[in-house]
Amino acid sequence: MIAKALTIAGSDSGGGAGIQADLKTFQELKVYGMSVITALTAQNTLGVQGVFPTPVLGVRKQLDSIAEDLTPQAIKTGMLFNEEIIQTVSEKIRSFGWTNIVVDPVMIAKGGSPLLQEDAIESLKNDLIPLATVITPNIPEAEVLTDIKIKTAEDRKLAAEKLMDLGCQYVVIKGGHQENDEKAQDLFFDGHQFRWMDGKRIHTKNTHGTGCTFSAAITAELAKGKSPINAIQTGKSFIQAAIENELTIGSGHGPTNHWAYQNKRVKTP
Repeated sequence: MIAKALTIAGSDSGGGAGIQADLKTFQELKVYGMSVITALTAQNTLGVQGVFPTPVLGVRKQLDSIAEDLTPQAIKTGMLFNEEIIQTVSEKIRSFGWTNIVVDPVMIAKGGSPLLQEDAIESLKNDLIPLATVITPNIPEAEVLTDIKIKTAEDRKLAAEKLMDLGCQYVVIKGGHQENDEKAQDLFFDGHQFRWMDGKRIHTKNTHGTGCTFSAAITAELAKGKSPINAIQTGKSFIQAAIENELTIGSGHGPTNHWAYQNKRVKTP
C-alpha cells in the first residue's frame, strides 16, 4: 500500500514553510502528499507581506474531496488562521474518523507576523488538540497554550503535562528557542515519562520552516505505520540534516534544505 499524508495548512509563496515545505518533506520520505490550503500568504525570507484566508466553504470542500477518494493514513495541521477554520477542520477530522493527527500550532512567523488570530487560540485548545496524536509547539507557542513562562527544564515539563491535559496523546516541545549555545533539546512526553531528544545547535539564520518540516516528517512516518516515538526520532534527524546543510538563499531567514536527509542517508555506508 502506498502511504498517503495530508497537510492542512497555509501556502508559503517563498517555498520554505507551510504547504510547500510539507509536500517536499512527504516526497523526500516517500509518502504521497495531499493538501488542503487554509490561507494564501505573500511571503519570502524577509517576512510576510500579506495573509489571505481561504473561505471556510473552500476548506470544507477540499477536505470532502480528499475524504471521498484519497483517505490519508496521517494528517498534519499547520497554519489554520482563524476560529472558523479550526472548527471546520476539527469537525471533519471527527466525522471522517481520521487518525494519526499531528498538530503544529502555528501562531507566529519567523519575522513576527501573526499567523493565528488571538480569538482562535481557545478553539485550538478545545476543538483540535484533543484530536491530536502528537502536538509539536515551540517554546513560545507552548507558553501561549499553557500560560506558563518557560525558563527552565522543569517549566517545560510542567507545560508538557498541561498540554497533555488538553487531550492529546503525545507532546513534543521543541527546543530551538531555549537559551543553550550547544544543544537544541526537544522534550518528548507520553503522559508517563519524559525524554530529552538532543541535537547539536547550528548557529544560523536559515531556519525558516523548521517547525513545519519537523512536524511533516513525523506525519510522513506515522502514515507509513511507524510508532509515534520512532516517527518523532526520524523527524528530529530529518530537520537536523535540513538545518546543518544550508541552502543560503534569500536575504533574510532562509529555508532549510529538504533534500539533505536523503543525501546524508545515501552517503552513509
